[in-house]
Amino acid sequence: MQKILRSLVQKNNSKIVLVVLDGLGGLPVNGKTELETAATPNMDSLARASACGLHIPVAPGITPGSGPGHLSLFGYDPLEFQIGRGILEALGLGLEIRKTDVAVRCNYATIKDGLIIDRRAGRIPTDQSRRLTERLQKEITKVDDAEITFAAGMEHRFAVVMRFPEELEKDAAQLPDTDPQQEGKAPLAPQPLSKNAEKVAATAGKIIEQVHEILKNEERANFALMRGFSGMPDIQTFEEAYGLSSLAIATYPMYRGLATLVGMHAPVLEGTVEDEIAFLKEQYNKYDFFFLHVKKVDSYGEDGNFAEKTKRIEEFDALLPKIMELNPDVLAITGDHSTPALMKGHSWHPVPILLKSPYVLGGLCSSFSERECTKGELGIFPTVQLMSFMLANSLRLKKFGA
Repeated sequence: MQKILRSLVQKNNSKIVLVVLDGLGGLPVNGKTELETAATPNMDSLARASACGLHIPVAPGITPGSGPGHLSLFGYDPLEFQIGRGILEALGLGLEIRKTDVAVRCNYATIKDGLIIDRRAGRIPTDQSRRLTERLQKEITKVDDAEITFAAGMEHRFAVVMRFPEELEKDAAQLPDTDPQQEGKAPLAPQPLSKNAEKVAATAGKIIEQVHEILKNEERANFALMRGFSGMPDIQTFEEAYGLSSLAIATYPMYRGLATLVGMHAPVLEGTVEDEIAFLKEQYNKYDFFFLHVKKVDSYGEDGNFAEKTKRIEEFDALLPKIMELNPDVLAITGDHSTPALMKGHSWHPVPILLKSPYVLGGLCSSFSERECTKGELGIFPTVQLMSFMLANSLRLKKFGA
C-alpha cells in the first residue's frame, strides 16, 4: 500500500489532524459501551456529517499492542514492521539508539515471596519513578561488556538500553516478556528465542537481579518486569512515504517514540489534553499532519474502570470545539485498538472512526459509537488503509492509472 501511495502523493496546503483516543473501543456493560454511555454531543454531531466506520488494527481476531495499533494508523503494515515496545519507549524518552543496542520497556512492580502482587507497583507517581531510576543508573552502569542506560518514563514505566560493543544480529532481541501478565504468578526469566539472543538474555537476567537487590526494601516498587525487547529497525520516514511534514502531540514517551521512529517531530510535552490542544493551535501553521494522542481513555479501560473511561471520553468531547475552530481539511477521530473495561485489557474488536472532510457522503450515522459506525460509508476496513482515506480526502493523491 505504501508503495502505491508514494507514487500518487502530491503536495498542497491542506491540514490533516488525527486524534487517537487510546483504547477507544469497548463492549457493553448494562447494555451500552463506554462510548455509547458517554455524553458526547460534539462527536455525535460530527459523526452525522462524517464518513464513519470501524477498522481492524492487525487482522480479525488478533489483539494488538499499542505499537502495532499506532503503526497501522500511520500506514505501516504491523505484520511487516514488528517493532518491540522497548525501542519506542527509549526513543520517546529521548535516548539515542544504535545498531549495537537492545532497548526494553520496563514496569516497576511489587513482588512478595517470589510472586507478583502488583504488575504496576500501584502506578507509583512519576517523581518517585524518576528517583528510583536515577538510583539504578548510579549503581548499574555496566553488565559484563554491555553499557546500561536507564531512563524514567511516566508513572511506573521506565526504559533500559543495553549497548553492546559490536553490532547485533537481527534476531538478537528475540526474547519474550518477563511479565506473565497476571498477578499471583512468578516473573518469567529472560528466555532467548534464538542462538543470537542468548547474550542479551543473560545480560537482561543480571540486570533484573541487580535491580531487585537494590530495590528490595521499597514498599511497592521492589522489582522490574521487562517487556518489548527490540533493536533499531530500518523503516521509511513519514515524510518520505506521504510527503507530509508531521507533528506528534503526546505526553507519554512510548507514543513519542512511535512518532520519532517514523520521523515525526515529537517534542517532550507534559500537561492535560487541553494543554495538548493549545500546543496544536500554536504549531498549526508549521506542519501538514498532526497526531494528537489522548492516553487516559485506555488506562481506565485496562483498570476495568468503566465509569472513569466514560468520563475521559466525555472530557475530550467537551474540548473538541477547540480543535474544530482550526477547521482542518481532514479530521479523523479514532483509537489505536479497543480496550473494553469489561475485559480489563486490549481486545481484538474493531475500532470506531469518524472522518470529517468536505468530500464525504455523511448522513448515515446518528451518533458516534461502535454500533452506529457499522452503518457508515467506510465499512469495516484494515487500519493500515486509513492513511489512504486521509490523503484522498485532503486531495493529496493523484489519479491511479490512465
